[in-house]
Amino acid sequence: MTKTILLVDDEQRMLDLIELFLMPAGFRCIKNRNGQDAIHTLQKESIDLVILDVMMPIMDGWELCKKIRMFSNVPIMMLTARSEKLDLVKGLNTGADDYITKPFDEQELIARVNALLRRSNHEHTPQNIVVHGSFELNKETFSLHYEACTIRLTLKEFLIIEALLSRPQKTFTREELMTIAWEFDAFIDQRTVDSHIRNLREKLRTAGFPSEQIIKTVWGIGYKWV
Repeated sequence: MTKTILLVDDEQRMLDLIELFLMPAGFRCIKNRNGQDAIHTLQKESIDLVILDVMMPIMDGWELCKKIRMFSNVPIMMLTARSEKLDLVKGLNTGADDYITKPFDEQELIARVNALLRRSNHEHTPQNIVVHGSFELNKETFSLHYEACTIRLTLKEFLIIEALLSRPQKTFTREELMTIAWEFDAFIDQRTVDSHIRNLREKLRTAGFPSEQIIKTVWGIGYKWV
């Protein structure tokens, strides 16, 4: 089945270049030049992945990413000319699943896109619900349920929770979580894993989950679900 990718960039030249890279690999592309049009497209089209530029006028990529996360868990890749770690982590913290820095080549772009799509493709998973105690993780809706509380997860949050919840009491090293959630990324380091765990705990706490009681830090090693 052909995958549809939404491209969002205020520069038509960049939109055309990315489409030129992706179309021979079998992807269908929809191109938008601003955040508002992108939101409208996501609400009426079936989109498998979004690639959006960070530096756009009126609504930048970070703001757009936050708005998308209010109603969709579609995988998001940030496109940026910046290479500073803080900017990259900021993008991940707003709900992005991956990023790629300009300039990039065709092979890198396609590899990252395929990696994201593989991780978000759960249609053929034989068991769509992971249950542990009062917790239920739904692989179709990317949501976690606990008693009367429900929270929707981003792709990276889902992959981390899925790993921890599927093997409770196992201590996952930071390197293992990096491999699980970031299959293709030479820039990811252990601080990004810690940042995602910290943000995930806060998100769970805000929604009424007993986050501090379930995701435990194993000092010097990593994390586990208890």
